[in-house]
Amino acid sequence: MLVRQDPEELLSSLDPEQRAVATTLSGPVAVIAGAGTGKTRAITHRIAYGVATGVYNPTAVLAVTFTQRAAGELRGRLSQLGVGGVQARTFHSAALRQAQYFWPRVYGGDLPPVLDNRMSLVAEAASRLRVSTDTARLRDLVGEIAWAKVSNVTAEDYPRLAAQHHRQVAAFDPETIARVFAGYEDVKRDRGRIDFEDILLCAAALIADNPQVADAVRRTYRHLVVDEYQDVSPLQEALLTLWRGDRTEICVVGDPAQTIHSFAGAQAGFLTSFARRHPAATVIRLVRDYRSTPQVVSVANTIMDAARDAQGLSTVSLQAQLPAGPAVEFSEAADEAADAAAVADWLARQAEAGVPYREMAVLFRINAQSPPVEQALADRRIPYLVRGGERFYERPEVRQALLALRTEARTSFDPDGQGVVAQVKAVLGTLGWTAQPPEGAGAVRERWESLAALLSVAEDMVTTRLDQPGQSAVDLPAVSAELERRAEAQHVPTAQGVTVSTLHSAKGLEWEAVALLGVHEGSLPFVLATTPEQVAEERRLLYVGVTRARRHLRVSWSRTRNGGGASRNVSRFLAPALPGRTAAAAPGGAGRRARVKGSVLSAHCRSCGHQLGDAAERKLGRHASCPSTYDEATMRRLRDWRSSAAAAQSLPAYCIFTDATLIAIAEARPTSQADMLRIHGLGQGKVSRYGDEVLSVLTGQRGEDSVSSSILDGNS
Repeated sequence: MLVRQDPEELLSSLDPEQRAVATTLSGPVAVIAGAGTGKTRAITHRIAYGVATGVYNPTAVLAVTFTQRAAGELRGRLSQLGVGGVQARTFHSAALRQAQYFWPRVYGGDLPPVLDNRMSLVAEAASRLRVSTDTARLRDLVGEIAWAKVSNVTAEDYPRLAAQHHRQVAAFDPETIARVFAGYEDVKRDRGRIDFEDILLCAAALIADNPQVADAVRRTYRHLVVDEYQDVSPLQEALLTLWRGDRTEICVVGDPAQTIHSFAGAQAGFLTSFARRHPAATVIRLVRDYRSTPQVVSVANTIMDAARDAQGLSTVSLQAQLPAGPAVEFSEAADEAADAAAVADWLARQAEAGVPYREMAVLFRINAQSPPVEQALADRRIPYLVRGGERFYERPEVRQALLALRTEARTSFDPDGQGVVAQVKAVLGTLGWTAQPPEGAGAVRERWESLAALLSVAEDMVTTRLDQPGQSAVDLPAVSAELERRAEAQHVPTAQGVTVSTLHSAKGLEWEAVALLGVHEGSLPFVLATTPEQVAEERRLLYVGVTRARRHLRVSWSRTRNGGGASRNVSRFLAPALPGRTAAAAPGGAGRRARVKGSVLSAHCRSCGHQLGDAAERKLGRHASCPSTYDEATMRRLRDWRSSAAAAQSLPAYCIFTDATLIAIAEARPTSQADMLRIHGLGQGKVSRYGDEVLSVLTGQRGEDSVSSSILDGNS
């Protein structure tokens, strides 16, 4: 039963900034909420306060977020505050509900079914077009088509806009991707299906094309609340605008410093430009960090200081509210295996000090960094769980286990008096759970982890009940009901094990002890991040990783991959946070050993003068985060020449020169072929074929539209 609270009591537990959010009930509102500052608390209290004061009708409030887990948390918090009737949903859930309701009324039939998996249809489209694919290439195509759709990019416009957004898929040129994209849409129409992004497109089209539908939606939902607004895509922003109409009742909440999904279409610019687009907006910043110790917060702030925007809606500088904790540990290892082993030993020490394994995590940039960690943990018999992208409650073994527990609960009794945990173990034991985890990784291990996580719910319920004298004992029906409730809210249980995860998958979570592994150049920033925007996102990814830790934080990197090969250095993002004993190892540090042989042009940044790290930087001739030194007119002439040369030879433009090479040429401004050969990545073949043409463009002797006969002759 919901019990409505007194408005003033609702505000009594909030800090001044949270109170400002809760009491600002009208007009456009933007909340810039740093990590750990209580954004969910602030926005749920805002809704509850609006309802308690009579300003809001709860059924007229639509709160949208990005995951079922986050939506479930919003519903749970509102229920605790005595508020019922608010629609707290994901974007797709809200859009699907509207599309399913209005589609029959507009078109006279049911909304087409939603695809469970689009890969088979993309494969069919590629096959029709005789485009060779394998599983990895299909995944790349599926991801690129998804990006195009959430970015409102059509197949026809894809080649042009992909270049503007620096989209590159190694196995395919943009024109091929566009053809497969168009073919996929044809296959989908032939089958009478829609995909995940089409849910948003269908809802948007229904509202945009039908005034009656638009009026009905806007009369139903008069107050919009958008969580994680830094992650909205152009398509989601368009849908929000259609939901809102000409009203100003919208509250957006987000943190520009946690924008880490730009590759999937997220655009933090919608948040950072909110005040410019809504001049009457109230902007409130949540800066008090209640999650992490001052030591962790200091590292997080230092990482972001170099990228903090001084204008508009800037990222916040966190203010730690917790007592001081242990110092953050920084460590360099000889190779990746040694790094993983040291992390495992650190986790073992945390366990000896009383930190539960479920309150620990090891985070890294890419999945390929996971095997050494898993091996090191297995060698020390430390339980662990690998966190993947698949939704927990959609896993076959989880659905099977919930059904088995539900069935057993209907006739449940405990004749031997062993207790509910033993009963749950017996049920899960028939499905593959064992007292000891299986050795190694793979499907068997993943199945065991899922079942162990379900068992942990029963164990936690019993422990909690024992801590509350006078409460009735936990039985199997109660456990089954709790699991069903969690499934509805997408509240994923955590078994007694260390979480092993990529940084992207860790967003939104937190642990008592976190180890960040592999924080070196080439990993953070990742080697494929070459544009300033991509490098900035890599910095934010490290920031997200650091702010997952509440009390204990360890950050490490390795000099080499396997004990041999070129030496690598700690990430440039971490350098300002390092204590004096390791600062010399950072890029630009006074004690850093020279790694790059060759010309000064390729070894030192022409902007800041410090040494360069990876191959991409050496090709550019500067750090990707440093300002460029070319002029736009020169770059435009080079691009026009490349386009003409590519057209003359019927080649993709990147086969002439990549964007990175063009930038390096524009910045170096060589005056001879010998100068061109000093640019990292330019070989004798390319210089012999195109060198004179490029030099003519640089000196302005060639028109922008001309192509030399030598190129044409070379193609004949």
